[in-house]
Amino acid sequence: MSRAIAARKIGGEKTGTMTFTSSHPAKFVTGSTMRHVIVMTATGSVGLVAIFIVDALNLFYISLLGIQSLAAAVGFAATLLFFTISFAIGFTIACSALVSRALGRGDRPEAARLAGASMVFMALVTAAVTLAIWPFLHELLALLGATGETLTLSARFLDIVIPSTPIVALGMCTTGILRGVGDARRAMYVTLGGGIAAAILDPILIFGLKLGLEGAAISTVLSRCVLLAIGIYGAHYVHRLIALPDWKRLVAAARPFFSIGLPALATQIATPVGNAFVTAEIARFGDDAVAGWTIIGRIIPVAFGVIFSLSGAVGPIIGQNFGARRFDRLTQTMRDSLTVTIVYVLAVWALLALLSVPIASLFGATGLARELVIFFCVFVAGCFVFDGAIFVSSAAFNNLGYPTYSTVFNWARSTLGIIPFAWVGAHYFGANGVLAGRGLGAVIFGVVSMAVCFRTLAGIRERALPKKEEASPPLPPAANSPFSTGKAATLP
Repeated sequence: MSRAIAARKIGGEKTGTMTFTSSHPAKFVTGSTMRHVIVMTATGSVGLVAIFIVDALNLFYISLLGIQSLAAAVGFAATLLFFTISFAIGFTIACSALVSRALGRGDRPEAARLAGASMVFMALVTAAVTLAIWPFLHELLALLGATGETLTLSARFLDIVIPSTPIVALGMCTTGILRGVGDARRAMYVTLGGGIAAAILDPILIFGLKLGLEGAAISTVLSRCVLLAIGIYGAHYVHRLIALPDWKRLVAAARPFFSIGLPALATQIATPVGNAFVTAEIARFGDDAVAGWTIIGRIIPVAFGVIFSLSGAVGPIIGQNFGARRFDRLTQTMRDSLTVTIVYVLAVWALLALLSVPIASLFGATGLARELVIFFCVFVAGCFVFDGAIFVSSAAFNNLGYPTYSTVFNWARSTLGIIPFAWVGAHYFGANGVLAGRGLGAVIFGVVSMAVCFRTLAGIRERALPKKEEASPPLPPAANSPFSTGKAATLP
């Protein structure tokens, strides 16, 4: 019996429709890094962009009602929802890391227990956040600048949607489990299914049943239930990777879960904090300005969802090559990612500039709202080259063992890179100045984060080269599969 066959018999583990073995080669340590970056990004962006398109359609349907304050209300509500979803994103990262590490060690029962513990922690934390926010919706919306009818409408929308936060959080947690096992296709189905459900329910509830804003809120809740159902089916019924742990194992899982989840949460919270300040500054110029900012908030993820996906795609490529000590490929991966970012953003920027007027008209934007949308499309959208640089460098820092760098740069971007620039812009150039200030801050921190990233890579290579020269033969890749990073595979 050959060594390869023996390895399969001893180390193989079946996961649904695929089999992982201890001899499975690391996928990203050979071949074109540019190809890996493009393929991973394209695959990951499908479900993500679908969700963003549905959000944009939701706002489009609301705009057809012909009441500008409704769009403004959705904008204020989205700012608070973004904050709650950030908790789910941060802890989903922790869930995926724990599951993939356990599977990398060949301990499938432990992976299932850790997945179950992650679901419990996710439910408890997001339920606590929901209970803390729900009684104070009016006060929080007022802090963001909502007043009068807009405040009332926004609070009404959130009264329906906020209680469903644990539902969408658990659904996102299942996507972390599915990515941990390497089933990117089913992880995509989770978000895609929720998006399709919302796309179907929105017009029925908003127009068919004439529920208006409440219909949009109910559609959001129901689509979240669909998302969770699809996720549970994939993670539990297909892969059998959710096992509720006993109290002892739950306590044991708390430390590794929160040691990863809390730093990831700190990084994720930075973006809604920055957005909240921009919303508050924009609100000083009235509901028309907030409506314009709300439309821009839907344009950004649809137009640049590929860049958001790129940050998640780079992580496994960086991790596997780091584990394989392919330091030349680490640097090349970062260069390729930056190239993809620049080319994509410039192409989208040109398209947005050409279509700026039709886009504003599509959402029924008038007055200042229309002016803001056009200004963003023509002038500010190009700054996402530098936002993309921050996303990509953050992914590299997280996978190279420098998560603090990621947290620092994201918080610096969302505070020092937004607050002073947006404030000055608002005081001297009006609502357009707020958008311009937000974009200018990205330029500074995007350049600095990428410079630090390349310097970090150079330092890692310099420290490791003497060890590499002494090693004979060269070390094999540490990753046991193309779905677990090299660092994860070396953990006990």
